[in-house]
Amino acid sequence: MEHDKNQVHSLICREKGELISKNELVSRSVIRNLIREAISAMEKAYAPYSGFKVGAALLTAKQKIYTGCNIENASYSPTNCAERTAFFKAVSEGEREFAAIAVVGGNDGVIKDYCPPCGVCRQVIREFVNPRRFLVIVAKSEEDNLVYFLDELLPMGFGPEHINH
Repeated sequence: MEHDKNQVHSLICREKGELISKNELVSRSVIRNLIREAISAMEKAYAPYSGFKVGAALLTAKQKIYTGCNIENASYSPTNCAERTAFFKAVSEGEREFAAIAVVGGNDGVIKDYCPPCGVCRQVIREFVNPRRFLVIVAKSEEDNLVYFLDELLPMGFGPEHINH
């Protein structure tokens, strides 16, 4: 069977079973639900300067979902991305174990392409997860998505284990 070039990098075997990850944490139906939640979160984005709206849906190990949207600021530096908003909400509520995050985005809230996490977001995510087990889902729609382990998007990431106490 010939594979789409994007599918080579995705963990989803589109022609096989329901579970997609080696650790069997996230099913296709959960991925679709996370994408739906991310799209809904994107609608709440505050992006008056760039017009680029982003939504994220973060799944905890206990199957709870925290959403986030990007929140811009006129001086740009204090702007917060959707992924960090979701993580900060979850962590502020005491969550410390996470399974996956779905991210969507586009100009004026219109999704035309995949919207991967920026470098700062990848580093924030790395703080709280095992990069070889945490799934990052980038999507154009519920059906059109790519799934990666964080380790694939942030190779040799700097984590808490690198700090000498």
